[in-house]
Amino acid sequence: MEEMSPVIALPSIMVRKSLVCDDPRKITCIKSDAMAVVAATPLCTHVPCDMPAMCPTNCLKSASHSLSMYESNMILPSVVEPVIRESRVVERGGYRSVFFMDCVARWGCSSICGEAKEMEDSYAAMPQFYDIPLWMLTSQPCVDGVDASSYRLPAHFFGVYDGHGGAKVANYCRDRIHAALVKELNNVNKGLGGTSEVDIKKQWERAFIDCFQRVDDEVGGKSIHEGLSEPLAPDTMGSTAVVAVVCSSHIIVANCGDSRVVLCRGKQVVPLSSDHKPNREDEQARIEAEGGTVINWQGFRVSGILAMSRSIGDGYFKPYVIPVPEVTITPRAKEDECLILASDGLWDVMSNEEASELARKRILLWHKKNGTTPSSDQNGEFTDPAAQAAADFLAKVALQKGSKDNVTVIVVDLKSKRKSMSKT
Repeated sequence: MEEMSPVIALPSIMVRKSLVCDDPRKITCIKSDAMAVVAATPLCTHVPCDMPAMCPTNCLKSASHSLSMYESNMILPSVVEPVIRESRVVERGGYRSVFFMDCVARWGCSSICGEAKEMEDSYAAMPQFYDIPLWMLTSQPCVDGVDASSYRLPAHFFGVYDGHGGAKVANYCRDRIHAALVKELNNVNKGLGGTSEVDIKKQWERAFIDCFQRVDDEVGGKSIHEGLSEPLAPDTMGSTAVVAVVCSSHIIVANCGDSRVVLCRGKQVVPLSSDHKPNREDEQARIEAEGGTVINWQGFRVSGILAMSRSIGDGYFKPYVIPVPEVTITPRAKEDECLILASDGLWDVMSNEEASELARKRILLWHKKNGTTPSSDQNGEFTDPAAQAAADFLAKVALQKGSKDNVTVIVVDLKSKRKSMSKT
C-alpha cells in the first residue's frame, strides 16, 4: 500500500487466553524459548528486554521482519472474556463425529517488510480464543446425542491486517478485533442461545459486522462503548481485515478489503473470501450509488486514490468505503490440507493455486525430513515447524517474484494427524 508517513515496523500478536490481562499497567515481560507471553501481576514490574515497540514500557528497538527471527517479541494483553467450555468426546458406532474431534492449532506466520519503505502489515494468532456453542454451527437441536444448546467447540482465531497510509489502524485491528468479536459472539449467545430455527449464517454475519463496525467507530473516535471521542488515526489511514475462525467442524471467514483466505482441500483450491476491489461490479455499483467515483489511475481506485472498496478506518472516503465484512461458513472435510491467510503482497504475485500447492508440498516435505511434530508442541501455543516452514517459503517466493509490498502469510495445517514419513 502507499506510504504516507514514517512508522515503526511492529511484530504482531499471539495471545494465550489463559494469560489474558485487561489492564496494560499490570503486566510483566516474560521471555521463553519460543515466545513471550503476558502474565497478570499485582504491580508493573517491567523486566528489561530486547523486545520491540510492543513492549508496555516502550523499549524501542528494531523489529524483526520474520516470525522466525522475533519469536521472543512482547505480546500485548487483550480484553477477552473467559468462556467456560462444556465439552465431552462422543463416539458412536466406531466413528467420531466431526463436531467432537480434536482441533489442534498448528500454524506458522511470516511477516516481512520486503521492498516497501515501512512495515504496515500486522497479524494475530490466538489458539483456543473462544468456545463456540454447537447451535451456532448446526441447525439440528441434537447431534449424536448431545444437546446443541449446551455443547461448545474450541476455536482458533487468525487475522491478517494490511495497513495503508501508516501502520496505526492495522496495529489497532491486530489488538482489538478478536476481543471485539468475543463480545459480539457473547451478545449473540445471550440473545439467541439455544433457540430453534436460528439462521446460522445471519448470526455469524451479525457478530462480525457489529465487531468490525465497533472497531471502525473506535478508530474514528465515534465509539460510545469505549468512551472515545478523538480519532485514533488520521482519516487517511486504514487497513484491510481478513479473519478466520477455525474449529473441528467449520471454518468461518470474515473479509473486509483485499487480503485473502484460501483453503487447500487435497489438490483442490477453495477461495474462502472475495477481494473488495473498486472495479468489482457490485462494489462499483454501490460506490456510485452513494455518489462516489471509481477512477482508473494506475489501477482502479475509489476517487482515484484508494485501491480497495472496503476497509477499517479511511474516514476520508466514507460512505464510499465501508467496514462491512463479507462472511463465509465452510464445513470442514477430511481432505483439508491447510489454510492460507495473506496480505496482497503475496496475492499480487501468486495465484491461489500456486500458493496452495507450495504450502501443501512444503508441509509434506518438512514431515518427510523430520517426522511428526513433537506432542509438546501440539497445544497451539507456539508455531508449528511445518506450517512455519510453509509460511516462510511463501513469503520468500513472493519476494523472488518481485512483490513490492509488505508480505504477511499465515499457514494453518488442518490435518489433525500426519504420519511420519521420515526415513529410518
